[in-house]
Formats: sequence, structure tokens, C-alpha cells
Amino acid sequence: MQKFENDGREEIVYKGKIFEVVKQPMKAGDKKIFFEIARRSPGVRLIIIKGNKMLLTREFRSELNDFDYRLAGGKVFDTLEEYHQHLDQDILPLAKEAVERECREETGLLAKNIKYFGSAHSGATVVWDLMYFVVDDFEENELGQELELGEVIDLEWKSFEEVKQLCAEGKMHEYRSVGMLFKFFLQQEAS
Repeated sequence: MQKFENDGREEIVYKGKIFEVVKQPMKAGDKKIFFEIARRSPGVRLIIIKGNKMLLTREFRSELNDFDYRLAGGKVFDTLEEYHQHLDQDILPLAKEAVERECREETGLLAKNIKYFGSAHSGATVVWDLMYFVVDDFEENELGQELELGEVIDLEWKSFEEVKQLCAEGKMHEYRSVGMLFKFFLQQEAS
């Protein structure tokens, strides 16, 4: 059995501010098809810890029409144009800058120690990576939270056990973050 490989240049069939849809010609042997791929610039998520507690946001999410527990975070780039300008580069340094910004804006904390933890990928036809970072040293920002228009975000320190319970009860709806937290807790238990 042969795997599909790129068979020419992609064609952008829709382009919004943060999402685009592309058609990618593919082939396996004599068979040719098009993959439709939704693409968005990567995001960052922050695992902010102090001892055995983790800072979660309780954020109103319009797609749920309800509050959701989440890890603080946001976009690395505000537009697709910015994202495209950096596709050839290692974006880890830019992601760390986004961590500093999102930490300050969403939590009112100034990150002093940022460690890359890992990335969660959406899949083959949805390209939207989330990059996870552990922040275990920080200080209070005198200005407090600097929320954007429409953001409603409360902060709650939870024990690791409480975070696990929220994940198990389905009270965190960003399931890629639930998976990365599972990995985080396994590593904590192993060390």
C-alpha cells in the first residue's frame, strides 16, 4: 500500500483573518485526490504552577455559551499574514514572547521562568498546533489583568487533584489541554 504524497502547490480557497482553507493535491501511485486543510496559526497554553497548585482561568466561552475552566493562553500571531511571514523559522522564541504577553494579560502575572513542555497537533486536515509551556516562577503585575474587549476571565488556584477532577468531570472543554495535563501529571508522579 502506498501513502499519499504532495502532488503540486496548494491553493488557498478561503482566507479569513485567522483561518484559511487550502486544497492540497495529493497522490498515491496512480490515484490523485485533493485534501482540504483548515489552517490557523499556533497558540500557546500556560501551565502555571506554584507548589502543588495550578492557576486555571474560568473563562466565558461564546461557543459554549457558558464558563469553562482553561489554561491561560492565546495566539502566537494575530493574523495569517504574520504567521506566513514566520513559517520558515523556528517559532519557539516567538511562542515564548506570546507566553509572556498572555501571562501578563490574562493572569496579571509576569512570567520569569518559561519552559517549553510540548505541542498538541490537531491532525492532518486541521493544522492548529497548541504549544504548552510551564511557568513556575512569576511575580504580580501592578496593573493586574489586561483583558481584551469581550474577555471575561476569573482566576482560580486549584490543587493538582482538583485539576484532575475538573478534567475527569468534563469541566475543561479544550480536550487537547486535558491530554497535555494528563502527560504533565504523569511526569510529576514519575519524578
